[in-house]
Amino acid sequence: MAAVNHRLLLVLAVALTFVLFPGCAPKETPSAEPSGAGEPAAPAEPAPQPEAAAPAPAAIGDPVAAMAEPPAMPKGYGSSAEVMLAIGNGDLALLDENPPVPEGVNELAGLEYCSIDGTSLKLDLALPAEGDGPFPGLIFIHGGAWVSGEREIYHLYTYHFAQQGYAAATMSYRLSGQAKFPAAVQDVKCAVRWMRANAATYNIDPDHIALIGGSAGGHLAMMVGYTADVPEFEGEGGNPGVSSAVQAVVNFYGPYDLTAEIAQKSDDVQGFLGATWEENPDLHLKASPMHYLNAGDPPTLIFHGSIDEVVPIEQSERLAARLGELGIPCVFERFEGWPHTMDLAQPVNERCRWFMYRFFEAHLSPKPAAGAPQ
Repeated sequence: MAAVNHRLLLVLAVALTFVLFPGCAPKETPSAEPSGAGEPAAPAEPAPQPEAAAPAPAAIGDPVAAMAEPPAMPKGYGSSAEVMLAIGNGDLALLDENPPVPEGVNELAGLEYCSIDGTSLKLDLALPAEGDGPFPGLIFIHGGAWVSGEREIYHLYTYHFAQQGYAAATMSYRLSGQAKFPAAVQDVKCAVRWMRANAATYNIDPDHIALIGGSAGGHLAMMVGYTADVPEFEGEGGNPGVSSAVQAVVNFYGPYDLTAEIAQKSDDVQGFLGATWEENPDLHLKASPMHYLNAGDPPTLIFHGSIDEVVPIEQSERLAARLGELGIPCVFERFEGWPHTMDLAQPVNERCRWFMYRFFEAHLSPKPAAGAPQ
C-alpha cells in the first residue's frame, strides 16, 4: 500500500475506534422534534433518488460528474473489523488525503475569514480557472468530534467541485479545547457571511451557497443551515448584517440529537458543550439540530453507513423522517455495511460525489465551468 494510504488507514482506524457516542444506539430517543422527549420515531424509508430529467454537464476533470447514472452501491461489510482487513489487504482503495491542485482549478489557500479573540480563522478557496460565473458557493466543514481535525482533508472534495464550476471552500473553526459551544457554530456562520460579502471579489453567486460537513462538521452544517433565524448564533465575527442563510445542506453521518442517551454519556459532547447532561440538559437540546428544524429550512442530502459505531445511523433516519414530515426536499443515501468516515473509501466517495453533483444542480443552479460539454 502507498505511503499516503498508511496515513489514511490510521485516520480510518482512529475514527472507527474513537467513539463519539459510546455504546450502541440509544434505547430512548425523542420522537416529537424539537421536544426531545417521547418514543423513538419510526425509521425513515430512504428518500427517492433525485430525478435526472436533464443530462448533467460532462466533467472537466471528474468522470463521476459525467455519469448519467450513479456508480453502483459498493458492497458493504459485516463489521468495522472487516473494513480494516480489506484496507490492510489492499482490497479497498482509499483516497489521497493530500491531492495536488488539478488542472482547471485556482486555489487561494489560507484566506482569513474571521479574526476573533486573537485567533485568525482561515479557509482554502478553490475556484474554477475559467468560466463566466458567478459560481455557486460550497463550504466544507471537517469533523473530529469538535476537538480536532484539519480543513485540508476536504481538498479531496473542493478540487473536484471547483473543476465542475463551483467556488468550493474548506474552513477551519475554533475547536472545543479553545472555545465551547456555540463558538464553532458562530464561526461557520461567519464563514458564510464572509463568502457572501466577498462574492463579487471571487465571482461567487451570493444567492446559492451550501454547507457540507462530516461527523462533527455535519452537525455544524445542520446547526447553521437550520438556524438562519437565530440571532444568538451569529456571534461577533466579521461582516455583521450580512445573511448567514444557506440554500442547501449536506450531512455526512453527523449527530442530529445531542439529547440522545449515548450523547448524554459522551465525553466529546461534554467537551464541546462544557457541561455534562446532569449539569445542563437544556444545553444539550440547544446544541441539537433537531431543536431548530422547521418548514422552510434548506434541502438536505444525507449520507450514512449502517454499521457506523461512532454516530449511529438512527440519527440520520430520524433526521430524514422529520424532513419528510416537514415537506423539505431530502435525499437519504444509506450505505449498507459501511462505517464512519466511509467516504475515504474510493467507491463510496464516488457514489457520494455523484449524488452531490445532482443535488447541487437541483438546488444551487450551478453554471458549469468553461469548456464543459453541455
